Amino acid sequence: MHHFCETFYIFAQTANQNPMKPTLETIAANTGFSKSTISRVLNNKACSSRISKKTVEIILEEAEKCGYSPNLVAKNLRTNRSQMIGLLVPSLSNPYFAEIASVIISESKKFGYTTIVADTMENESVQNSAVTTLLSRSVDGIIIVPCGNDPAYLEQTNSQCVPIVLVDRYYENSSLPYVVTNNFNGGYMATSLLIKNGHRDIACIQGPANTTPNKKRIEGYLCVLKENGIEDRAKIVGNEFSIQNGYMETKLLLNNEKRPTAIFALSNTIGLGAIKAIKEAGLKIPDDMSLVSYDNNFYLDYIEPSITRISQMVDEMGKLAAKLLHESISNHREITSQIELSPGIILRESVAPLIGRMH
Repeated sequence: MHHFCETFYIFAQTANQNPMKPTLETIAANTGFSKSTISRVLNNKACSSRISKKTVEIILEEAEKCGYSPNLVAKNLRTNRSQMIGLLVPSLSNPYFAEIASVIISESKKFGYTTIVADTMENESVQNSAVTTLLSRSVDGIIIVPCGNDPAYLEQTNSQCVPIVLVDRYYENSSLPYVVTNNFNGGYMATSLLIKNGHRDIACIQGPANTTPNKKRIEGYLCVLKENGIEDRAKIVGNEFSIQNGYMETKLLLNNEKRPTAIFALSNTIGLGAIKAIKEAGLKIPDDMSLVSYDNNFYLDYIEPSITRISQMVDEMGKLAAKLLHESISNHREITSQIELSPGIILRESVAPLIGRMH
């Protein structure tokens, strides 16, 4: 059992109170814990104060045994839910994360939840601080597109406070539940398409190197190059899922004496920046430069030329994450589901065979 931290109590106030009524001092004397710790537990602030599950259980048991809270309204989370959940994403300005957020908010509303959304700005410290704030608001659960490399605080929150479900990203060697895309396959499919069109100098513009989607896409890219005996031609640049990153890195790539013939952009935003830089250089897509992007955003069909990309099942990902969280909240139990969805490839006009060009 977990989620103890949101249990709360209402104490009766009567005109003729028993002068011998147990007090915080009574519980403190019987348990050895300080009055401030006991007060936090009895006022539903154990989780945000990082009080251990064992301590909470001892204090609640003693409070009930000595009759400190005779009018106990609820002994567990599920009879007193706030009907609010938290949603943390790394960047609301990124259309991909905004789309995921929209799906989760809509789906969670069907389950009766109001969603509190926070932008973690791709910062682990901001993320953990936001989780603490959400706990102080007594949310029933949290869905997170995580950042950083250390899942310890989220694991502790999931096991002792409220359920957490990861979406789009996950932590390796962690038991936290998640719904993600098979990003290795996505990277493999994109690179294979370019190889089949004769390209050998394929630059890869990446996002944050420590995120699992980025790492897996890179692994797929490198795997294809190795299978074709050209791993020494690998070119990986960039550091964030942003338009500016795509723009600046493409500028630098095109300024090289030996520029690539194709670019694999690891996000839709990176792809947009690359397109601008390619056009500014007086080059044409796909005649002078082939381009494959990631993420299936509808506006990529309205760019001239339309952009070939790897698609993710964003609707399914968001709906599954909301459903898993709801099931955990409703059944008052931890879940261990770790779901991986298959990507697809959308063929458009931004890739052309490399014919008669130096490579």
